Amino acid sequence: MSNRQNKADVILIGAGIMSATLGSLLKELTPDWEITVFERLASAGEESSNEWNNAGTGHAALCELNYTNEKADGSIDISKAIKINEQFQESMQFWSYLVKNKRIRNPQNFIMPLPHMSFVRGSQNVSFLMKRFETMFTNPLFQGMEFSDDPEKLKEWIPLIMQKRATNEPIAATKIDSGTDVNFGALTRMLFDHLESKNVNIHYKHRVVDIHRTSDGLWEVKVQNVDSGTVERHTAKFVFIGSGGGSLYLLQKSGIPEGKYIGGFPVSGIFMVCNNPDIVAAHHAKVYGKAKVGAPPMSVPHLDTRFIDNKKMLLFGPFAGFSPKFLKTGSMFDLVTSVKSDNLITMLSAGAKNIPLTKYLIKQVRLSKEQRMEELHEFIPNAKSEDWDLVVAGQRVQVIKDTEEGRGMLQFGTEVISAADGSIAALLGASPGASTAVSVMLELIKKCFPQHIHEWEPKIKEMIPSYSLSLMENQELLHEIQTSIVQTLDLAGKDQSNLKGNMNTFQKA
Repeated sequence: MSNRQNKADVILIGAGIMSATLGSLLKELTPDWEITVFERLASAGEESSNEWNNAGTGHAALCELNYTNEKADGSIDISKAIKINEQFQESMQFWSYLVKNKRIRNPQNFIMPLPHMSFVRGSQNVSFLMKRFETMFTNPLFQGMEFSDDPEKLKEWIPLIMQKRATNEPIAATKIDSGTDVNFGALTRMLFDHLESKNVNIHYKHRVVDIHRTSDGLWEVKVQNVDSGTVERHTAKFVFIGSGGGSLYLLQKSGIPEGKYIGGFPVSGIFMVCNNPDIVAAHHAKVYGKAKVGAPPMSVPHLDTRFIDNKKMLLFGPFAGFSPKFLKTGSMFDLVTSVKSDNLITMLSAGAKNIPLTKYLIKQVRLSKEQRMEELHEFIPNAKSEDWDLVVAGQRVQVIKDTEEGRGMLQFGTEVISAADGSIAALLGASPGASTAVSVMLELIKKCFPQHIHEWEPKIKEMIPSYSLSLMENQELLHEIQTSIVQTLDLAGKDQSNLKGNMNTFQKA
């Protein structure tokens, strides 16, 4: 092991979208700080941020039904939808700033305009969707949302889904054209290319094996070169652990009290990918349905147009799976070794509380391709097995912790755990994750660098004009920001004449 000390102001562990976002924000706020990044894989954005390991949805609560709940009195609670929408607006403002100032280029390589739709079947679900629409469409954040339960109108919106569909049951959909498809893998790589050009030290194929506090208050990380096996020590005033499912392991290594009594439960995902170009061309939207009873929120079924490597694709899923790995490239012992003396009871409590989820996952793991096709038939009635292939997506580690509601509560969402003095922080959890990266990292900066916030605030507001404001309550600012975003990120309507031609050909066939 080398005895040479390598010092930095900030160490980022993991080269995913969260580290890329935090690094980019800090480089704008404090260009002189020395930032070092460690990533155990050969390049950036290869785990959870990779385009094949997530849904690529710009989560703005436009179509995701699990962000809007029906209350006991029958009314619809959209407070979570409002929060997520405003968080995504912050992400797009920051991306626009980066494009406008030539930090990154060619936004069409990572974001594309795409209608977001919700689709339901059955009278009870149609009633829910109608009430959801009536609650949302007058809100300025969701202006432009449409509702229809007319099969003829739905044939215009989603011809692939409606083709050869029986009309003897109530069906309905909402549609809003301001949705997006986001290639978070491409965006992550762009951001790290920019950081590298700004002299950020990025070390690929370097794995952090230990982390601890030194006597002088710095954090020391021990880093192993994956190829040579050599180990070096690096110190920094601040450390961010943004290594996806691997964050829990390093959080536990840090020994901070805030990291105790926290566990993780891994859930993997499987998508079906269409290999028939005619079918791919016949669909142009992200269409979300309702999760089945007992299914985790991350398993909401959706039929998605995707743009990967500038190629249009069609994916359906996700189907939940189980692997004890905390990362797609992780170890089969990840789950077992994450259980410590302080979180054992928490983990056991979670197991007792989530027996239905366990049964659901076991059932999902045992599904054959034909059984998965049956679920696809709910979206595409005449789908054929030979037109679809299976692709294993990423691992997501759901946070388990003790809350006021009880011990061992499973959390579905994104959480930042930080030390009381703000010197170290770790990101845990899953969706909406990447879509809210800017908002999450701004909160982290506010919490971990309180001494600088007053100084940095003017620059933050330059990058994110809505910072500390509610866009819902500032409609003029909302309109101004959205107009600028559409222009800067090139989100105005694309030429879809070829798409419409392909749809007509498919319908005639």
